[in-house]
Amino acid sequence: MMKRRRSRQLSSEERRLWAHVARDVKPMKGKMLPPEPEPEERPSTAPAPTIVLPSSPPPRPVAKPALTPLAPVERKTLQALRRGTRTVDSVIDLHGMRQTEAHFALFGFLHRAQESGQVIVLVITGKGGPSSSHSLFDERGVLRRMVPHWLRLPELRSVVVGFEEASPQHGGSGALYVRLRRRRGAG
Repeated sequence: MMKRRRSRQLSSEERRLWAHVARDVKPMKGKMLPPEPEPEERPSTAPAPTIVLPSSPPPRPVAKPALTPLAPVERKTLQALRRGTRTVDSVIDLHGMRQTEAHFALFGFLHRAQESGQVIVLVITGKGGPSSSHSLFDERGVLRRMVPHWLRLPELRSVVVGFEEASPQHGGSGALYVRLRRRRGAG
């Protein structure tokens, strides 16, 4: 046998608040809103609260400007990299690292590369292969999926202009060409 909980009665303040909220609600078909409770007489010893309404609407919060999308690496640069007439300025190999280790290594590498004036770097993530155990929790190719997300983060917008999948001789889908922004004050 289940015991029924006794419902407590709403105070007059709670009923007034609910009536204020429900004022803008359209009742379901066949139902009616409860009547708005009468304001309660307050003893004269307690001063009535004064509500000051602003004369103008409050200022809207200033929206942050939207981040501009990353630009792809230029077609001429990609062709030169594929033909071997242009080389990458630096390489970092992340595969085999744990996610947090790779994250810090990538951020540090990109900042150092930008500081030294490098323009195109190669980030090797590895392709991730089929899982040796068929467990649902054995995830493969995590860095391959995560590095593009990291490169799009607002913290790297001052460093990264854009990125593209590398050509097969540089790792193909297991690597990315990353174009770096020129550092401020350089040049």
